[in-house]
Amino acid sequence: MGKLLAILVVLLVAAGAAWHFAGKADPPVIEIVQPTSLVGAIGELDVDIATPGGTLTAFDVVLQQGGEPLPLVALAGPDTAADLERRGENRLRYARSIGRNDIPSLQAGPLTIVVSATRPVLFGLREVSSTVTRTVEVRLTPPVIGVASRFHYVNHGGSEMVVYRVQPADVESGVRVGDLEYPGYPAAGAGIEGADPGLRVAFFALLWDQDPRTTPIGLFARDAVGNEARASFDYRVFPKTFRQSRITLNDRFLQKVVPEILYNSPQFTVEDPSNLLESYLRINGDLRRINNATIAELANATVPEILWQGPFQQLVNTAVEAGFADQRTYVYEGREVDRQVHLGFDLASTTNAPVLAANSGRVVHAGWLGIYGNCVILDHGMGLQSLYAHLSRIDVAAGDEVGKAQPLGLSGESGLAGGDHLHFTMLLAGRAVTPIDWWSRQWVEDRVLRKLREASPAQAVQPASAGGR
Repeated sequence: MGKLLAILVVLLVAAGAAWHFAGKADPPVIEIVQPTSLVGAIGELDVDIATPGGTLTAFDVVLQQGGEPLPLVALAGPDTAADLERRGENRLRYARSIGRNDIPSLQAGPLTIVVSATRPVLFGLREVSSTVTRTVEVRLTPPVIGVASRFHYVNHGGSEMVVYRVQPADVESGVRVGDLEYPGYPAAGAGIEGADPGLRVAFFALLWDQDPRTTPIGLFARDAVGNEARASFDYRVFPKTFRQSRITLNDRFLQKVVPEILYNSPQFTVEDPSNLLESYLRINGDLRRINNATIAELANATVPEILWQGPFQQLVNTAVEAGFADQRTYVYEGREVDRQVHLGFDLASTTNAPVLAANSGRVVHAGWLGIYGNCVILDHGMGLQSLYAHLSRIDVAAGDEVGKAQPLGLSGESGLAGGDHLHFTMLLAGRAVTPIDWWSRQWVEDRVLRKLREASPAQAVQPASAGGR
């Protein structure tokens, strides 16, 4: 009897020790990854939980503001972890939106986030818990934005510029045209000395396929937590009718362009390369879209300063073979097979003519680019770029700084070119705009330089220059 009692005592002591030490086991480790400091119209809650085996018996998230708790989630039971996202064997994640757009009861001011988690220990006979809190600010006041320039005239398919002020100065802002956005840049980058930190310059465009009668144009400013302000400014749009043209395809042309483009574009494949017409149609449509997406990505390489000076220069002694936004119908053996839009100017002079930089800038692309063949793209700052396509030779490399009229290469017929010429266009935020505006000294003076002078407290910008490097 005494021996049995002794065994029971030992077992009880062992059980008590196990119970005691189980209570000292490590609880779940909770990290509130987001938000770090602010919530507004939008906000993301991202919680990381480290727990052995990814096992929890309880998980709770509560928002507290003004003494009023708002439970977001309350999970309990052995299957709790199944309602959370697994991030490996021992980690879980909880994520959801917690901005004012999702939780209308949020008010401006402090917001406390309380996250609790419980895991089982001692074969589920006991539990250990942890709680983490974070207090952030709910900011619901939108930025303030207003126009600072006058007289804005937009040619359909063309460009314009607006000067405006925004507060706070560090928020995202610019011009919205329809559903497209064009960012603004600090005015100091346009040569306006002594400008206040909130003064911005934005180049924007009304694209060829945006309706000049119904497409809205206005300023926007948006902070990091989704609070947005909008403002209108005076502008006038000049509609334009774009030319219709027909391109006749023949087997000789297809044999010339299709194999070369497929060979130089290994990432792009067609079902039957020997079917020249079908391959051409894929190139003219699908590869064109892929190339234009690449061009749009290159807009991210722009710098926040104006690099160009004065009007842009059309390639000298050239004849215009095709204009901007020509609506092309492609015909093969008497039947229509495709339609595309030609977003540039085809300029021809002599075979292998020197191609010169239309203005000063920095090379962001120099190499093969699908339908454009051998292609150079220059960045001129603040989202403005120029493109030179179908070259037979390239004499610059990405990263080179070039001056106005500096040789870039030689004209040619690489890519989708039927003969030796230069395909030239201007780009704003990676979108093609007509070069005609930028070739005009009067347009540059009135639409850009005048506004910069009027916005300059020290009259720092002179008529001959739009800024410097």
